[in-house]
Amino acid sequence: MKNWEKDLPSGYREALVIDAKDNKKLVRGMGIAALLLFALFLWIGIATQWSGMKQQAPSTRMASGFFITLMVYIVLHELVHGAAYKLLTGQKLTFGMTLTVAFCGVPEIYVYRKASLIAVLAPFVVFTILSLVLLFAVQDPWVRFYVLLFLGLHIGGCSGDLYNTWMYLTRFKDPRTLTRDTGPMQTFYVPIENET
Repeated sequence: MKNWEKDLPSGYREALVIDAKDNKKLVRGMGIAALLLFALFLWIGIATQWSGMKQQAPSTRMASGFFITLMVYIVLHELVHGAAYKLLTGQKLTFGMTLTVAFCGVPEIYVYRKASLIAVLAPFVVFTILSLVLLFAVQDPWVRFYVLLFLGLHIGGCSGDLYNTWMYLTRFKDPRTLTRDTGPMQTFYVPIENET
């Protein structure tokens, strides 16, 4: 089965639109999820690293490096989406950032479920694995604390991607499902015979 269609085939209907830019309810929900995940990992970081952290002063350089890492991460996160989409479709990508979302999309095509799911999950998988490797590779409690904070921000930042994944796993199981991903908005299309 191919990964994408240039035009929406006949026999499909629009089933869902996820708008991470203009849907205020969705934006608030993703923001709350991100904050809760960050708070959880902050608590884990303090609970697991506190005894070592209180024995040495925090480094201003390390804190600055952490914030620079977050800025670079936002770009890399979208580039990983883009790399997956490019490998799977070979089509033109679009990148951008608004006040509510950084994004990568392939707005000129319709992507089948499997390829879309891979592209949506790629940054979550890549950066979760890298964070866990780093977490277990270093012993410095402050570095481990910052890695845990990064992990919380990363997973929280993936809330939109994880929501899309949830939709694929629960609502759009048909491999013929198509998605038009403009970046901040994903529109899901299903074959008409799948009316529910």
